[in-house]
Amino acid sequence: MFPIMAQPPRAACARCDDRMDKVLEIVLLAMVAAFLGLRLYSVLGRRAEQEEEPVVQRFETDEPPAIRPAAVPAPVAPPRVVELDGVMPAVERALREIAAADGKFNLAQFLDGARGAYRMILEAFWKGDRETLRELCDDDVYGGFIAAIDAREAAGETMDNTLIRIEEVRIHSAALDGRMARIALLFVADIAAVTRDSAGNVIAGSLDDAIESRDVWTFSRNVSARDPNWLLDETDEG
Repeated sequence: MFPIMAQPPRAACARCDDRMDKVLEIVLLAMVAAFLGLRLYSVLGRRAEQEEEPVVQRFETDEPPAIRPAAVPAPVAPPRVVELDGVMPAVERALREIAAADGKFNLAQFLDGARGAYRMILEAFWKGDRETLRELCDDDVYGGFIAAIDAREAAGETMDNTLIRIEEVRIHSAALDGRMARIALLFVADIAAVTRDSAGNVIAGSLDDAIESRDVWTFSRNVSARDPNWLLDETDEG
């Protein structure tokens, strides 16, 4: 037969019950503390976020904001001069060298002046106006014009020519030799040419029929000289 086990004493059971009650009490207190902590965080945390100073304001000062320098635009190449259209690169380089040597040189103004000089020189030659030719031509060209005028007057002939229009003025060549600049231009013009004898009779040409004239005239100027005028120093057929 197996022996009968004795029942545990009542005092021991009572101590176990006390321990269980304390454990439960601690667990309950911990849960209550956790609950209260969450509630406090939910309330105080939001308030702290609302009362917190914005980041931008924290770094604001009484000094005015720094002004950024304006962006500097990239340099733009100057537009190509219309008068250079169709000009050979070597001629264009020579014109730019002339402009660099003579700060007052302006190609458009030069072409306008050459157009006017072409008309004035032709009309002065036809009329025998030596004074105007002297002002607009160098010694060699002036000498050639005077020789032709003298021969014409000796023969008793006069020229009754009219420049109808200048159709075109085109840059033919250009060069800078030391301080001497030379620019050759092609003139295309319509001219009514008439030659009369001493009695006034037409011996050549017609005022009713204009002919096309193509002349290459070269103008020169010392870029160091104070005189801004260019002189005709060579004439040729175009």
